[in-house]
Order: sequence, then C-alpha cells, then structure tokens
Amino acid sequence: MQAMLLSRIGAPLVPEILADRAPGPGQIRLKVAACAVCRTDLHVVDGDLTHPKLPVVPGHEIVGRVDAVGEGVERFRTGDRVGIPWLGWTCGICEYCLSGRENLCPAARFTGYQIDGGFASTTIADARYAFAIPEGYSDEAAAPLLCAGLIGYRSLKAAGGGRRLGLYGFGAAAHIAVQVARAKAQEVYAFVRPGDDKAKEFAQKMGAVWAGDSDRLPPVSLDAAIIFAPVGDLVPAALRAVKPGGTVVCGGIHMSDIPSFPYAILWEERAIRSVANLTRADAEEFLSLAAKMRIHTETVPYPLVKANEALSDLRSGTLTGAAVLIP
Repeated sequence: MQAMLLSRIGAPLVPEILADRAPGPGQIRLKVAACAVCRTDLHVVDGDLTHPKLPVVPGHEIVGRVDAVGEGVERFRTGDRVGIPWLGWTCGICEYCLSGRENLCPAARFTGYQIDGGFASTTIADARYAFAIPEGYSDEAAAPLLCAGLIGYRSLKAAGGGRRLGLYGFGAAAHIAVQVARAKAQEVYAFVRPGDDKAKEFAQKMGAVWAGDSDRLPPVSLDAAIIFAPVGDLVPAALRAVKPGGTVVCGGIHMSDIPSFPYAILWEERAIRSVANLTRADAEEFLSLAAKMRIHTETVPYPLVKANEALSDLRSGTLTGAAVLIP
C-alpha cells in the first residue's frame, strides 16, 4: 500500500510503501477512493494534539470500498462503499459507551491519530465505526461529510434551533452546516478573517444572509453561534454577538487559549459549550439527512502524493471548501 506517513511532529509527510495487512476480528479493510483533509489533521501534524501514534498515517474523512472482511463482521460485505470518521474505536463497556455517549469514552482511539488513517491507498477500520455512504455522491464529494459534515451537524444540535445563527470560520464544516441550518429556516451570519472578501462571497453563495469580519458585531443579535475556527479570541466576540439566553458552541477539537473576558458578556444566562467527536447516532442521522437534502460539498482534489501541499493550503486559509486526496 502507498501511504503518506508522519514520522515526526512538525515534519512533512513522507511517501512510503507499506505492507498490506489483513483485517482482524471486527475489522474491515478498504481500498481508499478519497480522503478529505481536515483542520484536525493539521493539529496532529503540527503537534497541537499531543501524543499521536508515531509513525502514523493521518486522515479521517475516508471513503472507500471494502475489499476484505474480518471475523465476526456482518454489517458489510466485499464491494460495499463505506465512510470512516474521526472516532475509530471505543471500549464499549464504560459508562459513556453504555449510555450512547461513546464520543466521551476515555479509552477512545481516533482515526489518523492513534489508528492509521486514510492518507493511503488502503486502510483498516473497526466495522462498528464505518458507515454506508449515500448514493448520489461521488467519492470525492462524500469525503467531507465524514468530519466537516458530522462535526458541523453535532454543533448545530448543540446550538439549538434558534432563528439567527452565527458561524465563525467559514471553511469545510461551515459550508455544510449553513445548508442544514437554512433547510431549518435559520438565518446564518458568517464571520471570516478580517479582509477576506473571497470567504465572504463564498459564505453568501452557500446561503449566509450576511458575511462580515470576525472582529465585528453582526447587524442583529444572534440566538446562537458556532465557532469552527481554532481561535480562542473568538469566544468573547461570539458572546457579545449572542442575545441573553444564547449559546456559543466551540466546534473544534483544539483551540488557542480563551482570553479573560468580563462577566457581563456571559451573564443573562448565556452559555459556552464544546462539542467532542461524534456518536454513531450522529453519523446515521446526518448521512441520512444529507441524502434527503442533497447537501453540496465544495471540494478541491489533490493527488495523494501532494498531501503536504493540501495541508499547506489549508493552513494558509487559501482553500474554498475542502481539500480531498485521491489515491
């Protein structure tokens, strides 16, 4: 199998030829057709997320076809098209797993972090955390649904159903979330890096009723806001933008430190909450919804061997939509 391997934090990924492995009990092996590039991959490569398995194959928005099935797997057969997300394994016996909150399992392992991921021609996954991909999507178009879509969906649920919703950071997750929000008749207000007119145009093209700089207040008070950008300074900004009783959701797995802020902007029952990973129920619900809604994904394809270029483009903020690696 061909793979792009991270051997040292902060170093470029290196192309390697690795031995194919057979799936173990409960596992499936996929021939990777596409793998989207997520900001979490940047956090792994740059060392913001500590203690990855090294060396590791990054990538956790994987679409592929099953080419081998391990003992005990009944959900999938050879030839099935499936998707593999960030949450790749849980213990199944802790209080969180037993209560449908496996996203909080303390022993959880994550794809492209502790489990080799999809920046490769082949990958192995736990069949419990693999999901059928809706018909009507190409492999490339489906890949961003597996994290940008899923985390955006969980963040939307955490934000509630208020009429006016702010999205801070308009990248891969936001461009999917805005479509779901608009389908629920929510008004979406997009906040982007100051001066990024291209991002403002993209946000309005995708359905935002307003797009402005992230250091500005919106023209109306918001019922809730979701922060997708990993920037702690945006938390006080979002608190100032939401009305009394509003919620600010931090949708990323990593964020820079949140600065101190006056209690007055939290008072009046405003709330701050985070979103951690996903559950299998999230995946089943969202992929079903995506099929019904015909959610559109904006993608930029890269050959697998140009994974470093895709990561660099994501880091610099020059991408519109989601980068997708094609083996």
